[in-house]
Amino acid sequence: MLVRTDPFRDLDRFAHQVLGTAARPTVMPMDAWRAGEEFVVEFDLPGIEEESLDLDIERNVVTVRAERPDVDPGREMLASERPRGVFSRQLVLGENLDTDRIDASYDGGVLRLRIPVAEKAKPRKISIGRNDHDRGRKVINA
Repeated sequence: MLVRTDPFRDLDRFAHQVLGTAARPTVMPMDAWRAGEEFVVEFDLPGIEEESLDLDIERNVVTVRAERPDVDPGREMLASERPRGVFSRQLVLGENLDTDRIDASYDGGVLRLRIPVAEKAKPRKISIGRNDHDRGRKVINA
């Protein structure tokens, strides 16, 4: 049987493994959901030291930056599939979130952000008052 190799297909497969795709990023996968009065976002960052994490917020854009150091050059690697170096991801948050009260924690290689819903975005009751302009009017039946 004749097996044909396609160097472009092999290069494409390698690029997807290293760089990921829009559907499956390899560097910083994320889950996000609403839990009551807050939004929760989790980033998978296995093997990242907490000291290398950087979390910035400017207006409604959250930037997560992490670094996985290069492998010791004296080490004889048999496989090297984990991405290394500096990588980041940005989230654009809606105006209905309170970016001044974001809580971040890092445990077991998972960075968790808890972002509360802003008070102005929460449902509220509006009282209905009586219109005093109608009191002085007379109703005339015709």
